[in-house]
Parts: sequence; structure tokens; C-alpha cells
Amino acid sequence: MRNVVVTGASRGLGLAIARQLCVGGDRVIALARKQSDELRSKMEEVGQGSTGSIHFRACDLSDLVSIPPLMASIRQDFGPLFGLINNAAVGTAGILASMSDEGIKDLIRLNVLSPILVTKYAVRSMMTGTGGRVINIASIVGVTGYSGLSAYSASKASLIGFTRSLARELGPLGITVNAVAPGFLSTEMTRDLSGAHLDQIARRSALRRLAGLDDVAHAVEFLLSDKARNVTGTVMTVDAGNTA
Repeated sequence: MRNVVVTGASRGLGLAIARQLCVGGDRVIALARKQSDELRSKMEEVGQGSTGSIHFRACDLSDLVSIPPLMASIRQDFGPLFGLINNAAVGTAGILASMSDEGIKDLIRLNVLSPILVTKYAVRSMMTGTGGRVINIASIVGVTGYSGLSAYSASKASLIGFTRSLARELGPLGITVNAVAPGFLSTEMTRDLSGAHLDQIARRSALRRLAGLDDVAHAVEFLLSDKARNVTGTVMTVDAGNTA
């Protein structure tokens, strides 16, 4: 059974990814500040016959000094990692000129510094195995930009650069590194967008709809599979053709 860490797995996209990987037979280590009712319910479901499993670890990934001991404890409890899904992020919206300095620092800490450090220690575990997969959850706004999301867009653009460079570093070790860039999804992170605004985004998309959580989860599942063993350093866009 493969060990896969999913950050920000208590709800929304992270939970959808954890569920999909578990159904496929993986042992998922779900990281989040606290265990949500949705995650607890999913873990109970899993215990009733799935070939995979979900194990929760409480952590605040914005507390950077806690990351090394956290990853060491995961390695000790579960063995070498095969996969890491860097999904945890904060999607604070706001015009840059009116955002607080602390808010910007918090966003960069969780969206950029945290996944880089988590990856550093996860990769050390993968090096003892026969390869591995790192998947960073980016966003289409990391390429296109979006008014009111400048700091968030910058953080996602940095993940794309991180993905491409790290793919070259880790390729000789048999470890692939890719990013998935979702479009606008109907999640808690898009709660500031009205239903009419989301409908407008859907109408502008090639497929005239929004992508769903499961669509992104399936993309992650593919990149973790042996079918994607020669896919690395790429950004897979899942946006129903919004950027087509």
C-alpha cells in the first residue's frame, strides 16, 4: 500500500483528493489544523470496506518549525512516502493596497514557504524508496492573474516555478513533480464570488460549466499512477476550458 500525504485534507478539494486516493487503495495521511465532521465521516465510511485507508494528523502548517518533526513522525509511523499532495492554502481576496502586511505574510507563509518545507522533508523519505510523486495544487490565476487576488496569484505562480525546477532536481532519483491548476471551483475558497459571478465564469468556459472537485481529484490520481511515470515538470489545467 502506498503512503500519500495530502495537506489541507479536512474539507473541499483536499478531502475530495483524500477520498479518491483512498478508494484507489492508497494509505492517505490527511493533514489539517483540525478534524472536520466531513473528514471524520469519510474516515468512518472508509473503515467499512475500502481497500485504502485515511489517517488524520492535526497540524498547523503555517507554524514552519513544526514541519520537520511532523514529517519525521509520519515516516516513523507509516514508513517511506510515495506521494505528497501540497493542497493546503489560504485564498484571501482583497485589493493589494488595502491588504494588511500581516495578512500578506500569512498567505505567503502557508501558500509558499509551507509546501516547500513539507516537500523538502517528504522528498527525503521518498529517496529511500523506489521513486515518488510530488503534486502541487496551483491555480489558473497563477498564470492568468485575477483582480483582487494579486497576492494569492503570486503564491500560486511561485508553486509553478517550484514545480518545474524541482522536477529537474529529482528526476534522476525517479521522483516526478507536477502541478494541477484548477479553475474556479464551487468551494469555500470561492465563497466571496456570487452565484451570478460563477455562472458568468461558467458561460465563458469552453465547456460552459465549472470543473468539479472530483475532476481535480481524478487528475491528481492520474499523476500518481504508473501511467504518468514519464510526466514531470508539467502543469495540468482542470478548468472546463476557461483558459482555452
